[in-house]
Amino acid sequence: MWAFDAIGTRWRIDAPEPIDTAAVRAVIDDFDRIWSRFRDDSVVARLRTERTVDLGSDAPAILGLYERLDDLTDGAVSPAVGASLEQLGYDAQYTLTARGEAIPAFRWRTARRDGSVVTVDQPVVVDIGAVGKGFLAQRVAELVGDPVTVDASGDIVHRGAHPLRVALEHPRDPELAVGIVELAPGMAICASAINRRTWGDGWHHVLDARTGEPTRDVLATWVVAPDAALADGLATALFFVEPERVLDEFPEVGCAVVDATMRIRAARMTGEIFR
Repeated sequence: MWAFDAIGTRWRIDAPEPIDTAAVRAVIDDFDRIWSRFRDDSVVARLRTERTVDLGSDAPAILGLYERLDDLTDGAVSPAVGASLEQLGYDAQYTLTARGEAIPAFRWRTARRDGSVVTVDQPVVVDIGAVGKGFLAQRVAELVGDPVTVDASGDIVHRGAHPLRVALEHPRDPELAVGIVELAPGMAICASAINRRTWGDGWHHVLDARTGEPTRDVLATWVVAPDAALADGLATALFFVEPERVLDEFPEVGCAVVDATMRIRAARMTGEIFR
């Protein structure tokens, strides 16, 4: 077992063989150097000042998934939400002090993408928080090789020999759970909740890109999928679309949603929901 901190979160990797920690660190550091909106020297930060930027070999997969999420949520989930987050105080300095009223994100559909090259007609602050951690957890699991379990603070890729029991944290009391999922080998589970990053007058990090406002109707979501990036992205999408639509469009996934009334809806999840 190896536990460490990276990209602002806690990681744990469990494997039966020694882990090449230097290789894992290199993959994470490279990802951060390209995609972090908290770094002035990141590649993605160039879109704040440049109109055309090559975002590297991972961009087609990451931005292609965002395009699917944009379609699914009618624009609510967007990689251009960074400026909206910074407006509310979730910036590189973690000031957590709003600069003014919420602002809508740049409409990502107006950007042009040719493979890994993105062209925009105005400065854009890209934030891939809805997909990035899951994508990176999947990449680390593939690097280490089977069998392995990678836990990036709740974004879990399980490639072990036996199912893994995962508790679903209560969104109003982290000492409790609202259920337990049996995560099958080869699957991933990712979660999103508004209680993880909250500040000020009810601000949190799950924003509707169309308005820049935090969503209020859902407290927490979980998605089980064969790929952690997909699970991560759909966990955010479930704040804006009904679970039935996600299940219809993505037959390979299962999900659970806790709304603001503490009603729990779950489907295609092996385990138990505490009602």
